[in-house]
Amino acid sequence: MVQNKTFSARLGKVIIYAIVILLGLICLLPLWNIVAISFSSSEAVAANAVGLTPINFTTKAYTMIMQDGQFWRSFSISIQRVILSLIINMILIVLMAYPLSKSKRNFRGRNIYMNLIIFAMLFNGGMIPTYLVVKNLDLLNTIWSLVLPGAVQIFSIILVMNFFIGVPKSLEEAAIMDGANPWQILIKVYIPISLPALATVALFSIVGNWNDFFSGLIYMTKVSNYPIMTYIQSLSIDIQDILKAGANSSQLENIMEVSNRNLNAAKIVISTIPLLLIYPILQKYFITGIVVGSVKE
Repeated sequence: MVQNKTFSARLGKVIIYAIVILLGLICLLPLWNIVAISFSSSEAVAANAVGLTPINFTTKAYTMIMQDGQFWRSFSISIQRVILSLIINMILIVLMAYPLSKSKRNFRGRNIYMNLIIFAMLFNGGMIPTYLVVKNLDLLNTIWSLVLPGAVQIFSIILVMNFFIGVPKSLEEAAIMDGANPWQILIKVYIPISLPALATVALFSIVGNWNDFFSGLIYMTKVSNYPIMTYIQSLSIDIQDILKAGANSSQLENIMEVSNRNLNAAKIVISTIPLLLIYPILQKYFITGIVVGSVKE
């Protein structure tokens, strides 16, 4: 009987592992196919012959993107944007979420601020009013036009606020009895406990700012000021323009080996790089958050 139970447990575990692996492959295979397309020749891509391995391996698509001074300039602009946005977002999120996590007795205007925040989230000004504000502040073609319009992340504020509400009140009461003021309670009690939630919203900020190309398109009038995704999005292979510009034999050879599908696949691969680099660093905080959430007072 014990053997049957052990066999059943093992069989169940094997089935669970098989399902998880299958789901992982379903998510991974399309991205793997994109990687294979980015390294394949344009003829193989046009014939839909590329599966999970590159055909007629070539790195021309990446070469066309990266052998370009503007690419690295746009790359540095995106790095600056991500760092500035992350700092400003996290400061504003914590400073707004902490007072809003208090009860009406401790923060009398809480409901008014919450209603204003929810109203702004549901009925924001829209693209044109935001553009006019940025223009009238003379922020066009500056890094701040990419950073400031998205400085207040309302969804992230609500997420962190709810995490703060779940922090045991006994910890705050103990800190107050030890003579801590609100700033000390926030920095020494709430922030260290809330690292899983803060890591989550930090990931939202990093990936959102890195992948956003539309802001650069409307706030930057010069290509030299484009962030990386806006610049990559603007790239396309226009053979007529290249021929008019007087392409040499080497450039013509590159054009013959690369198609727009190769180039788009290379764009997708490059756009996943920040997530692949950042996620392993933040993963430990997500696991800690799951463990903390499983224990209730």
